[in-house]
Amino acid sequence: QVQLVESGGGLVQAGGSLRLSCAASVRTFSSYAMGWFRQAPDKEREFVARISWSGGITGYSDSVKGRFTISRDNAKNTVYLQMNSLKPEDTAVYYCAKGRTMIASGRINEYDYWGQGTQVTVSS
Repeated sequence: QVQLVESGGGLVQAGGSLRLSCAASVRTFSSYAMGWFRQAPDKEREFVARISWSGGITGYSDSVKGRFTISRDNAKNTVYLQMNSLKPEDTAVYYCAKGRTMIASGRINEYDYWGQGTQVTVSS
């Protein structure tokens, strides 16, 4: 059974930083792409960042490019999202997701397991 558990969310002032972690109980974690998505109140879930099985390929939404960095540690079955220069519009519940294959795009249907989410609130 696959379990994804996010942590690291919280309240931060604009311009601050947070580091999200996602611990995965997945056999052969290193065989799958991983992604981060977010959902703000009354909005649809949107893609934030993705990383391939080896970490060699990453991708970001335009809204976070240059501020957020996705990484993974396959020895620890964990994926991270370093968020810098946070803005109030980054406020959302952040979810990590397991890709169906080794490489995934930002399309939601390319991910088959999701965590419960962690709240990130950025105050102005």
